[in-house]
Amino acid sequence: MKRMSPVLAFAVVVLAVAVLVAIVGNVFTAHGMSQQNLLARLKPPAFLGGNPDFPLGTDRIGRDMVARVIAGLQMSLSVAMAGTIIGALFGSLIGFLAAHFRGWVEEALMMLVDFQASLPFILIALTLLAFFGNSMTLFVILMGLYGWEKYARLSRGVVLSAVSQPYAQAIVALGAGNTRLYLKHVLPNVASALIVQVTLTFPQIILLETSLSFLGLGIQAPQTSLGQILGDGRDYLSTAWWISVWPGLVIFLVTLSMSIVGDWLRDRLDPMLRARAA
Repeated sequence: MKRMSPVLAFAVVVLAVAVLVAIVGNVFTAHGMSQQNLLARLKPPAFLGGNPDFPLGTDRIGRDMVARVIAGLQMSLSVAMAGTIIGALFGSLIGFLAAHFRGWVEEALMMLVDFQASLPFILIALTLLAFFGNSMTLFVILMGLYGWEKYARLSRGVVLSAVSQPYAQAIVALGAGNTRLYLKHVLPNVASALIVQVTLTFPQIILLETSLSFLGLGIQAPQTSLGQILGDGRDYLSTAWWISVWPGLVIFLVTLSMSIVGDWLRDRLDPMLRARAA
């Protein structure tokens, strides 16, 4: 078996640590996410002479940066995961419907896909959040609507290719219904392409969520996310840089690592790339 490259190994380790911290991270700190200590406000990290009780320093109202970053990571990963699942399911369903019905149904659905792809999504998100107000449900749905057209186009193309194969035509000739054809024979053949698309979309949704939260239009207090913490520290970059640097570093490492793993999966699962490499 081919050995894992150092870059890929680093990405896998970063993602494993991020997931582990998001799951059990609260055991690493004795302080609550919102616990304030005004006597310890804007304390530097412990390795710069700060209070050992706050290893990564504190923010403007004395909250522990370790607890804040862990809570922000949990929220950002949860929202990104929920948004990715919603977008993948919705977009794949649209693609399957377009490939199955063809005709005017396909034209109407693909016109909707083209309309979605032609608009900058950030403008759509800003408009909807400004018009309807912010709520966790609306925000997660917005994250789910990001990139669904990519899944629709991908699934439509792969399904059209799969159902034209001799094995699919033979299954239909033997009397198999559409449900059996798609679920047992077509879906396993398109799953690898959809998995790759998930790994490529996931970091984009994290960046979108953190960007909106940074602008104050995403996750709202008392909840927090990496983007919100990053926004809280922008007024203290010259005096308390750690408030923004720690969440920014986590965003950078997680999105970079996910992109590296996504590229690796694409190389491993794409049959054209495998054939070319062989």
